[in-house]
Amino acid sequence: MLNNKSILITGGTGSFGRAFAKYVLDHYDPKKIIIYSRDEFKQFNMQNEFREYESKMRFFIGDVRDGERLRRAFEGVDYVIHAAALKQVPACEYNPAEAIKTNINGAQNVIDAALDTGVKKVVALSTDKAVNPVNLYGGTKLVSDKLFIAANAYAGNKDVCFAVVRYGNVAGSRGSVIPFFQKIVEDGETELPITDFRMTRFWISLREGVELVVKALEEARGGETFISKLPSFKITDLAEALLPGCGMKEVGIRVGEKLHEVMVTVEDSPNTYEYEKHFVVYPQMVWSESRRVAPTGKKVPEGFSYSSGNNTDWLGVEDIRRRLEEMSQ
Repeated sequence: MLNNKSILITGGTGSFGRAFAKYVLDHYDPKKIIIYSRDEFKQFNMQNEFREYESKMRFFIGDVRDGERLRRAFEGVDYVIHAAALKQVPACEYNPAEAIKTNINGAQNVIDAALDTGVKKVVALSTDKAVNPVNLYGGTKLVSDKLFIAANAYAGNKDVCFAVVRYGNVAGSRGSVIPFFQKIVEDGETELPITDFRMTRFWISLREGVELVVKALEEARGGETFISKLPSFKITDLAEALLPGCGMKEVGIRVGEKLHEVMVTVEDSPNTYEYEKHFVVYPQMVWSESRRVAPTGKKVPEGFSYSSGNNTDWLGVEDIRRRLEEMSQ
């Protein structure tokens, strides 16, 4: 499906963008992959990292806040992966206007540019924090999700669709708990700080996140939200896996943080269908018969919700330890 296609990734120098580009280059024969981002130094480093693929790579300096620049970059592009965002919760709380400019206004700019330039499909990366948001980052991503879903109403007869992919913090990514704990262990500490002993999280690897986006590119017809089925783990079990026999001190949940990652709410359940390896939340509205999406999966029960706290698939200490070893290889 991605053979001989032009693919643009906003925020493409991040960990997801690099992993997605590498996956596509290893598994398909794209016409080109365009990295659209605002940091020239990160682009320079990525150019060096992808030197063996330089004939397929293009690099655009630009910000999603700049609609005209996006339109120029989108010319001749088939698929867009929208990964650009301000993601750090404290930074968004302290700089709310900046978060809105990037995460909301930037999302609308991506939509407008796609509609104006003949892009065929746009997949936007979301987050568990957009579900019943308790911080500004989550609030801006909720609005972004709604914009991308509603964008299908404006497509008219154009051959373009917009969809969303939702997952939580990638295991080992910047800002996640794993590197935070690992740094404490490397410093020789014997006690790890636990925000709340009840806290749980989903485990998703970078590759699993990339594969979910590829699935959305293959299957999306317009307005769907794709969610992977993932195992959960307890933060206390992660601490034990990283530092066996360690002391654990409960330090209190941080502002804007949740006990559990929530991917599907009870309110979403009437529109949610289950598949072998993922869930899909279908749009509540049907904008035209030509864009009606017919689910082929199994409808979830009334009152269903999907969170890291009520999951049926769990990682134990040894499972976590094994996955940590796989990450380090």
